Amino acid sequence: MGRDYYAILGLSRSAKIADIVKQYRKLSLKFHPQKNVGNNTAIETFKQVSEAYDILSDPRKRATYDQFGEEGLKNGVPDGLEKSGAWTEGYTFHGDAEAVFSNFYGGENPFRENYEGDKQMGFGGLTGRGAQKKDPPIERELALSLEEVYHGCTKKMKISRRVMNEDGHTSSIRDKILTITVKKGWKAGTQITFPNEGDQGPNNVPADIVFIVKDKTHPRFRREGTNLIYTAHIPLGKALTGSIIEIITLDERKLHIPINDIVKPGYTKLVPKEGMPLPADPTTKGDLIIEFHIEFPTTLTPDRKELVRRALPQ
Repeated sequence: MGRDYYAILGLSRSAKIADIVKQYRKLSLKFHPQKNVGNNTAIETFKQVSEAYDILSDPRKRATYDQFGEEGLKNGVPDGLEKSGAWTEGYTFHGDAEAVFSNFYGGENPFRENYEGDKQMGFGGLTGRGAQKKDPPIERELALSLEEVYHGCTKKMKISRRVMNEDGHTSSIRDKILTITVKKGWKAGTQITFPNEGDQGPNNVPADIVFIVKDKTHPRFRREGTNLIYTAHIPLGKALTGSIIEIITLDERKLHIPINDIVKPGYTKLVPKEGMPLPADPTTKGDLIIEFHIEFPTTLTPDRKELVRRALPQ
């Protein structure tokens, strides 16, 4: 009747590839010779488990075994009887259970992860070599307009990452959408972390993906902390005699700010509570600070020069 490879792994014939991988991982660790020194029964079981996995994890071998049993698998299927992708050449297990084990874990030592405290257990000649390591964070820029930060918004960020397939050995590149809820007032440099969303591998903990907020260049404002900075361009005459500055805010309101002081280099005008929302309390806002760029005339007629002389003390 032949061996029941499903029974060796403790599975039913309807088992999926993920179940086969899971059971092999469990049983290979349990019966590995390094964990069962001198236990011949366990070592023999380890070999059987390895052979069962070698067959059932391969779709063509499994198809042959399911249809024709161990005899058909190992002796070959007679011409004209092959079905469901079954092959006709006889299968012979290479007999190297350690090779199956090593290939499964990518040559690394799984014992440190699965048997914590067994610090002296070596694999492949290097003690503790197979401890799963976490890749360093992957940093990405999240460029936001001041309007997006002012109002808050939702951003959908598409990432491409390597994902392990169900067989536990191969991987493929797949896209994923990460959703970021931008809160009002988030400062430049704010970090949003998505744990373990980096590339997957058989022997690594995927890296975190970290999005770092950066301000997009704005046509009217720049921000410093919670304050908005606006630069008003005014001619020299208005700098000396006064003016009204019109500013369109981030929420599309129009502010009319009277400037009655003489505007000289370095002069600023503060408008309270017209800045960015505070992240901790979006109902509270920073200030709007108006800086001035004084535009001097490039030329003056003699008559105008005389008027300036009369108006200003010499």
